Amino acid sequence: MSSQEIPDENLPAEQGTAHGAVEVADDPFADPGLPAHKPRIQDIDERAAKRSERAVAFMFTLSMLATIGFIASYVIFPVDKIVYIWPFGHVSALNFSLGLTLGVALFAIGAGAVHWARTLMSDVEVADDRHAIEATPEVKAKVLADFAAGAEESAFGRRKLIRNTMFGALALVPLSGVMLLRDLGPLPEKKLRNTLWAKGKQLINMNTMEPLRPEDVAVGSLTFAMPEGLEEGAHDFQNQIAKAALMIIRIEPDNIKDKREREWAHEGIVAFSKICTHVGCPISLYEQQTHHVLCPCHQSTFDLSDGARVIFGPAGHALPQLRIGVNSEGNLEALGDFEEPVGPAFWERG
Repeated sequence: MSSQEIPDENLPAEQGTAHGAVEVADDPFADPGLPAHKPRIQDIDERAAKRSERAVAFMFTLSMLATIGFIASYVIFPVDKIVYIWPFGHVSALNFSLGLTLGVALFAIGAGAVHWARTLMSDVEVADDRHAIEATPEVKAKVLADFAAGAEESAFGRRKLIRNTMFGALALVPLSGVMLLRDLGPLPEKKLRNTLWAKGKQLINMNTMEPLRPEDVAVGSLTFAMPEGLEEGAHDFQNQIAKAALMIIRIEPDNIKDKREREWAHEGIVAFSKICTHVGCPISLYEQQTHHVLCPCHQSTFDLSDGARVIFGPAGHALPQLRIGVNSEGNLEALGDFEEPVGPAFWERG
């Protein structure tokens, strides 16, 4: 860059010397200081300040309305209501309304605070020298002395009744927040313990949808059954079949090792839950010679000739057995419900 291209104020000052020496500043790293403060329009025009005030108040009011909308949405919209909203498509009305209202409430608070800080709060830059954070020994001693004096005057150590009840109150207050967890969903109650099986309910073949008869079950065969009265088109079919699905196997009575299994069977026909006791996968792989069934998810293996006990894999307990018999029409029927919950263990299991 030539000297003609450099602004005049940046050119070095010439000295009247024969060698053309230039003047050098005494301290080239001197603190230039803060630039002059430029007032905003809100600082000099009260009407502009009022507009900013109204804008901030509008955002905070919008946040309040959105919060009220959040609460109203939680009450109004059912969990299973689906609506079409462009461009999102079919979405849950409850989830969409909760997310939208909460997002607006939080955004409005943040936007209002930022606008307040940028337009109405002081924006004067202040330089302050750093100082040691640590207090002096005299200040430390005084603080400790004041604390000891305050503790003594409060009688905290002598008034045990006040102290203990205060600790109890502080310990119990968080339980209020824990109680809110109750609204995360309905309690399972005894829904996981019971199935649709009951005394007198016939075993329905899931392939033919006809009642099963003893002669329909051959030795070494595997048949799947569900309780009488359960329809595939029912709204709760999946929930009910996930607990009531049965495996029907016929084993030679002499090959059944478990005494109770033999008593609960009918002419060697045994009925066990189809739901794996590990994570609830449906069991469908049967080995005829060994009478073993294998869960395809994690390879838990059960011996159906020995009470369906676990012989391999991560399952924690045997498959529940359903006691069966034959009704007056010659069809297989249940003699009651399972005596223990089906599927994997759960938090209410006794």
